[in-house]
Amino acid sequence: MAILSDADRQRVTNGLMRYWSKLFEPLGSVSKSQLRAAIDATDQWVENNQASFNSALPEPARTELSTAQKTLIFCAVAVMRVSPSFARAILGEID
Repeated sequence: MAILSDADRQRVTNGLMRYWSKLFEPLGSVSKSQLRAAIDATDQWVENNQASFNSALPEPARTELSTAQKTLIFCAVAVMRVSPSFARAILGEID
């Protein structure tokens, strides 16, 4: 998967800001530009570590799943670790 465009990185920033705002979840002293820098760094980390993630997958998932499917697995696991309710909003019913 390609690195996100500037517009897509901004969409992620905006979406997270709206999500946390609805939850009244404070971000401490993190500014909008610092949040955006964190998103930029995360996107670059994903770009730099794709091969490592792919190598960690067992066969046949490593070779049979598409890049998009592997990415969704990664995202679903990461979201579930943080917020099952957010995972439900993305994936639908998970129970």
